[in-house]
Amino acid sequence: MNFFKKAYCRTFQFFCRLSIPLLPYRTPVLLGNYTQLVGTVVNAGKRRAMIVTDEGLYKLGICSRLESALCEGGVQYVVYNGTVANPTTDNVAEAVQMYRNGDCDCIIAMGGGSSIDCAKAAGAQIVRSDKTLSQMKGLLKVRKKLPLFIAIPTTAGTGSEVTVAAVITDSKTRHKYAINDFSLIPDFALLDSDLTLDLPQTVTAATGMDALTHAIEAFIGNSTTRETRKNALWATKLIFDNILTVYQNGHDDVARGEMLYASYLAGLAFTKSYVGYIHAIAHALGGKYNLSHGYANAVILPHVLKRYGKSVYKKLWKMGRYVGLFDKSLSKSDGAKLFIERIEQLNAAMNIGTTIDCITPTDVKMLAKTAEREGNPLYPVPKLFTESELEDIIKEVGGF
Repeated sequence: MNFFKKAYCRTFQFFCRLSIPLLPYRTPVLLGNYTQLVGTVVNAGKRRAMIVTDEGLYKLGICSRLESALCEGGVQYVVYNGTVANPTTDNVAEAVQMYRNGDCDCIIAMGGGSSIDCAKAAGAQIVRSDKTLSQMKGLLKVRKKLPLFIAIPTTAGTGSEVTVAAVITDSKTRHKYAINDFSLIPDFALLDSDLTLDLPQTVTAATGMDALTHAIEAFIGNSTTRETRKNALWATKLIFDNILTVYQNGHDDVARGEMLYASYLAGLAFTKSYVGYIHAIAHALGGKYNLSHGYANAVILPHVLKRYGKSVYKKLWKMGRYVGLFDKSLSKSDGAKLFIERIEQLNAAMNIGTTIDCITPTDVKMLAKTAEREGNPLYPVPKLFTESELEDIIKEVGGF
């Protein structure tokens, strides 16, 4: 990367880091159960909720306890269950129309990151009818309070229940972009581990590694705080200790609860400290090929960590020490490499491959350009990559 672009990126990131203590970050209030959730809605003077979920979850009856509690509490509701993986602008438009037609006054998102992101984007569109979604992409383009917003994650991975971001895919162009605004942070969140007990192994693996990626990228970046480092380390240990347990025995309620909390902690970490090129590449691939975001992150994670090289040895060594992989006598370089090796072992144990086969050579340049535009200058990565270097990584991830 040439000197001037590098200076621009690092200067931008430096001032972003300085601004962290001044920005209106907030943590959603954690609710203990569905009765408390309904009480919160009623006490806020709300009378008609829109539940945002996806068709598969709704058919499984995942919303039944929520619906029963709302009925008992006298709160009417409508259900939008059209969310797809990598939610689209069409999804958001449909949800907004249902909200308005149903005369709703609050939003309850119940599902994985896709449903929560769809609900966030719908909330943004509801309060900013003067803007299109694409006009709100990037930083602080919403700037209006959303309707009362409650998030109930059903996967332990995205951390979307605590973050400032909603990632949306344009239905026509398949371009994937993020809307980032403090108003997108949910007002309340309910962590119900029972909702994760019947997740398929593939979803458990992908979402768990998604949470791990959040924690690692938040920790190794250049915009960390004492709080985000603490949350990232804690999340990483919880994931290392529990992910194989929940993969092998999905009905271990204690381990499921630990993973759900790990996802929450990782979300708190990366919403302040941001992510990096792993996410930038995963977003590019997800928009083009409609890949599972968590699976893409899992495959890309060790590739990028190795490319960072010496710039992350000390921090990865700290993470490895914290999770108990080795003692302090091991060198920084050996400890970092052992930490990456453990990630590869976790992937292998959960049938996550080392490459993504759908990537085609003719798409590499476009994918790298998309990832570079997302990553630079926004993400405070430990080492800056050029578009050409991102091409090399994508080729490696594609297996050619």
